[in-house]
Amino acid sequence: MEPDKERGQGTAGAHGAGCWSRIGVAGDRSCELLAGHGHCRHCDEYAGAALQHLARPVDNAYLREWAEHFRAPEVAEERLDASAVVFRIGREWLALPTAMFVRIAPDAVPHKIPHRASRGLRGIVNIAGRLYPCVALAELLGIAEEGGSSRQGRHTFARLLLVQWEEQAYALPVADLHGIVRYASGRLLPPAATINKGLLRFLTGVLPEQDMQVGCLDIGLVGHQLARTLR
Repeated sequence: MEPDKERGQGTAGAHGAGCWSRIGVAGDRSCELLAGHGHCRHCDEYAGAALQHLARPVDNAYLREWAEHFRAPEVAEERLDASAVVFRIGREWLALPTAMFVRIAPDAVPHKIPHRASRGLRGIVNIAGRLYPCVALAELLGIAEEGGSSRQGRHTFARLLLVQWEEQAYALPVADLHGIVRYASGRLLPPAATINKGLLRFLTGVLPEQDMQVGCLDIGLVGHQLARTLR
């Protein structure tokens, strides 16, 4: 009877049929074999149950399910090949490519420039000892600076976006800043026809991001408008 006891057969049927969950490590730990094995996984009962599970017959539905799984084409991971800084002006969430940015600065009151009244040019601002022309994107894009609200759970702080176009840096005041977003360029959607016509011509597409629809600005067109303010 010693071999049967080693397999747990000599305890009046207590072993087998999931005994590890009744008298083993997942049960009351009353199994007399537990002290010798240390854990149920080392017992022949546990190993035998695992072999029976692997050897169980499978039905046609199971076979079809796995056949479909392995027949499906491999889905390539979305490649994040673009990044932009997302910000808000008025009610509009917009974005410019990160390559254009120098830094983000606190909002500052611009000083007027005598005899200069270019559209969008608000004056100059001093940021860390350097002077930047302050240009209102709202005027260049034809959108209202008023309206809009902070997203739920966020505080709203006006900022200055310090950007570089060709050899000139500019300060762009914005009402709120979301931050850097990395995305796959294939995610861009065509701009809706209902978008403000003045803004529409500056967009390369619309990026769905969380609960926002972000208008991605054309860096070339925006840069050209910035440069015109200083002519």
